[in-house]
Amino acid sequence: MRMGVLDVGSNTVRLVIAETDGAVPLPVHTAKRRLRLSEHVERGGHLPDEQVARIVDAVAAARSEGRRWGVTRPFAFATAIVRDAPNRQEILRRVSTETGVPLHILPGEVEAELTFLAARRWMGWRAGPLAMLDIGGGSLEVAFGRSKLPDFAISLPLGANRMTREYFRGQDPPPQRKTKALRRHVRHQLRDVAARIRWEAPRTTVATSRTFQQLGRLCGAPPGRQGPFTPRGMTRADLRRAVDRLAELSAAERAGLPGISAARSGQSLAGAIVAHTTMKLMGIDEVTICPWALREGVMLRCIEDGNAEWWDGTAPAVREHDATPPRVLHPVGEEEGSRGAQLSGGVG
Repeated sequence: MRMGVLDVGSNTVRLVIAETDGAVPLPVHTAKRRLRLSEHVERGGHLPDEQVARIVDAVAAARSEGRRWGVTRPFAFATAIVRDAPNRQEILRRVSTETGVPLHILPGEVEAELTFLAARRWMGWRAGPLAMLDIGGGSLEVAFGRSKLPDFAISLPLGANRMTREYFRGQDPPPQRKTKALRRHVRHQLRDVAARIRWEAPRTTVATSRTFQQLGRLCGAPPGRQGPFTPRGMTRADLRRAVDRLAELSAAERAGLPGISAARSGQSLAGAIVAHTTMKLMGIDEVTICPWALREGVMLRCIEDGNAEWWDGTAPAVREHDATPPRVLHPVGEEEGSRGAQLSGGVG
């Protein structure tokens, strides 16, 4: 059986198709369209009509691509770039009406939970108590747990693109006072979360996302061409030196550094500052770079459940260890609190 996941993010719309007959998703085809939506976000997070039209075109193209590979219904979702847009409902309506694809909105905490599931499955139980860090374009996800799903998961508005827009807009490279201001902001936002992670004392900390992958390569991790099974890590000390290096260069100059792509060079400094400040506050000396993240988490959830009912909201929530009301995914046209896809928990 083949499964497709369609991810509308801040930089790209990416389709991943995988064989899911076994216990793990085995990718057979990927396709992406680079939209760089974050470069066109208006103040307040509004996405202009021309950018919404580009999302619609990209989703339609991905659906056609999926059909050629035998996937008629991809699991399509959007993250912070759409989630935080004031015209979110209009975006979802247009995508659904014009492409036939219901685009789900993933709450940040659900992103964190699914990404944690992927990291846990990749690392295995030998990792012990596990902390997970994921820096996207719009948000930073943090999770900790000892089992299959986290005991603690949170999303904070500290994404690399968002911080670049808010602190470095029009300044390339930014002055030192701006980088210091960003550090102060991250410390303020992370104070309580960092205290929780320090208290939990994880045995292993994994970092996912392209931001961490590129920073890891900049800090000396093996290149991607060596394959996903090559161990990769990054120390806080190396990252500190990378931050200083990035801060001295323009975006165009950063694109010439190992691991830093031209598409992400503009946000690389903010991403590095968020990553280093997070590791420092949490007392983390080293992270393991994990190649699996949110998209794999969606697939694994479906594989392990044996169905996709959770995505459509028909499966009951199972969070026996947590009295917190279940979080939901909201398809187009539905308001919070209505029918959505509940993320159930359980003990690994």
